[in-house]
Amino acid sequence: MIDEDARYEAVRSRDARFDGEFFFAVETTGIYCRPSCPAVTPKRRNVRFYATAAAAQSSGFRACRRCRPDAVPGSAAWNARADVVGRAMRLIGDGVVDREGVGGLAARLGYSARQVQRQLTAEVGAGPVALARAQRAHTARVLLQTTPLPVTEIAFAAGFASVRQFNDTMRAVYARTPTQLRTDAPGRAEERDAVAATAGIPLRLAHRGAYPAGPVFDLLERELLDGIEEMTGERGARMFRRTLRLPYGTGIVSVDEAGHEQPGARTEHRGGWLDARIHLTDLRDLTTAVGRLRRLFDLDADPYAIDERLGADPRLAPLVAARPGLRSPGAADPEELAVRILAGPARSARLVERYGKRLDAPCGGLHRVFPAPDSLADEPGTLGALARALADGTLTLDPGADRDDADQALRALPGMDARTAALIRLRALGDPDVAVPGDGDTGDAWRPWRSYARQHLIVERQLEKL
Repeated sequence: MIDEDARYEAVRSRDARFDGEFFFAVETTGIYCRPSCPAVTPKRRNVRFYATAAAAQSSGFRACRRCRPDAVPGSAAWNARADVVGRAMRLIGDGVVDREGVGGLAARLGYSARQVQRQLTAEVGAGPVALARAQRAHTARVLLQTTPLPVTEIAFAAGFASVRQFNDTMRAVYARTPTQLRTDAPGRAEERDAVAATAGIPLRLAHRGAYPAGPVFDLLERELLDGIEEMTGERGARMFRRTLRLPYGTGIVSVDEAGHEQPGARTEHRGGWLDARIHLTDLRDLTTAVGRLRRLFDLDADPYAIDERLGADPRLAPLVAARPGLRSPGAADPEELAVRILAGPARSARLVERYGKRLDAPCGGLHRVFPAPDSLADEPGTLGALARALADGTLTLDPGADRDDADQALRALPGMDARTAALIRLRALGDPDVAVPGDGDTGDAWRPWRSYARQHLIVERQLEKL
């Protein structure tokens, strides 16, 4: 946490390291921005700071058209924190409020709706409804500017209850009507329509700082599972594609290894993005699909804090210097990954072949989605116990899961060993601070980033084998 004077200095220097960590609004213009906004820096007395875009919107500010503050990476704190606020933010990002309402969010967290409202408002300046509203507005803007869908369809696909609510929200957040937002999109409408019809929804998945994509794609390539994942292209220009089982349907996503840097005067403060495309059978799944990709590629991490901590250790310092910003990949589907970690590659392939649901429209080598836990409940041994625990809710691995509770539930399964449970916690739950038994000295000096330290050591070992 930094005080407001330090935040203003970050705004004055257009420091992209803080994009998504906080937002600033200008009282004289009624606009809110990301810290790296290229516009003329406002006077300190006219600036107000907010923890979230939703808080700025709730105070009556609209999004800047130059810096698009709704498109920044999410705050790293929400992924790292294990308390109720961090868990709630992850669940809202996964679309739970849109699907289940505030009551459903509160039930998942084990609190009353009033308690969740109070804690979120106190810490991030907005309640769950306002946070979900901001997310719906961003989803709608993406659909307006990247697809030829009718405005009415976009309204409901983004999660709005009515077209009127959709129109009012878009005017309040962007000071533009949906039609004007579509007109503002770069490129001619006919080009956008042709691309959308053949290549899905194009997205830029933003990240902070450096992003060495090679090690992430190397890991994904080692773990490829036929039928649900594939990798094409040469190293440095690979494309990862996979299927997803989503709340309302299925999807196929692709992500390019060759990322892009955002322009900026200070190279060490730049961010960038990975190009992605998403095909969905139901557009209501867009928010969830994007969230899963962000967790898989660890795009909301704070590489500056991680590298500073790990770089102070003599053993890790040369590794951090060689690969600044190295990420710790998560999971596109935490339940799937838990099963795959336990079952191993060969058995996982057999499970896909036997239980995996076939896609209505196969694409290339992708023709199935990984089986749901309830379809694996009759499998023998620990795998069946894991599938039953996931199916009946005894074990929860969703983005808002309590990591300690999930770890205890995992270790209570018959036949579950400590190493497998730790790997599931690290990858499926995205825990940044996991020591995996059998990996040797984990180093308390590496806390709270032991998962990232482990990734550095894995990459180094892989290079030594070459």
